[in-house]
Amino acid sequence: MEWSPSLTPVPCKEALCAPRSVFSPRPLTFLGVEGMDVYNISVPFECAGKTYLAGRVEPRGSELSVVRLFERTGEETYTAVLPEMTFKNLQDPFVTRIGDEIVLGGVQVVTHPLDDSRIISWHTLFFRGRTPKELRLFAQGPARMKDIRLCETADHRVAVFTRPQGKKGGLGRIGFILLSGLEELNADTLLEAKVDPSFFLPEEWGGANDVHLLKNGLLGVMGHWAFRAEGGLHYQSMAFVLDPRTTLHTAPRIVACRGDLCSSPACKRPDLIDVLFTGGILRREGGQAMLYTGVSDCEAWCALIPDPFSPYEE
Repeated sequence: MEWSPSLTPVPCKEALCAPRSVFSPRPLTFLGVEGMDVYNISVPFECAGKTYLAGRVEPRGSELSVVRLFERTGEETYTAVLPEMTFKNLQDPFVTRIGDEIVLGGVQVVTHPLDDSRIISWHTLFFRGRTPKELRLFAQGPARMKDIRLCETADHRVAVFTRPQGKKGGLGRIGFILLSGLEELNADTLLEAKVDPSFFLPEEWGGANDVHLLKNGLLGVMGHWAFRAEGGLHYQSMAFVLDPRTTLHTAPRIVACRGDLCSSPACKRPDLIDVLFTGGILRREGGQAMLYTGVSDCEAWCALIPDPFSPYEE
């Protein structure tokens, strides 16, 4: 597919009007953490013949979570494993591979010294290792920055998507930087990422959640796209393609919203009912992909969608 770069943002509400195809949505079942919610999961990943995913685990009435590793033990069923690899005060995990290593990341929250229930700051932590048991902390992102995602490029560099807020990023914009290796990953380097204002309107925000190296060297990015309206938050799963050589990208395209997956009333709070926080996709043969996503900050679901990146490889 030939594509022209997106130079100006399209309103999210307008993008929601485009047709979408979502098939066979279903919830994931998590064992070994009874009484807790598991949501905002990573995509499943393989290691030594087993399939794992990382998930955010917490009580319904709290935002203080841990990240646990789960092993697939049945059809859309995952069982908590490796209790010694429980990542405390970590949220929204993600997993990728750089070289022969697994890289797991998540957002570590910082609480008030006199009130453990009050979150006052956060930052992203990065762990690396050849197996889940060997994951060790090796880098930390800038203060108050979420949604940092990594991908190895065709020339074996590390592409990094960032999401600054405030003076540089507003409510949350996407930045991009290329590193020569994981050794360059640190807070100061990530603050140098080029921020692109052409993804979202000023009253919207979004970020990368899962990055794929395509056959032609382009990067396929799964992410989230959000806005606030009618007393609540509205988060959609979206996708775009970026050329790491030029940083030009396609316009974000919504691939799923909550109503495409389920009508369940379950949610952490009423203002989070219309929320999908994308985990990512597993690409399949035949132009399909399995989407994994958090739902309403209390559940995790999967669904089959058309592969949003295969047309750009043809």
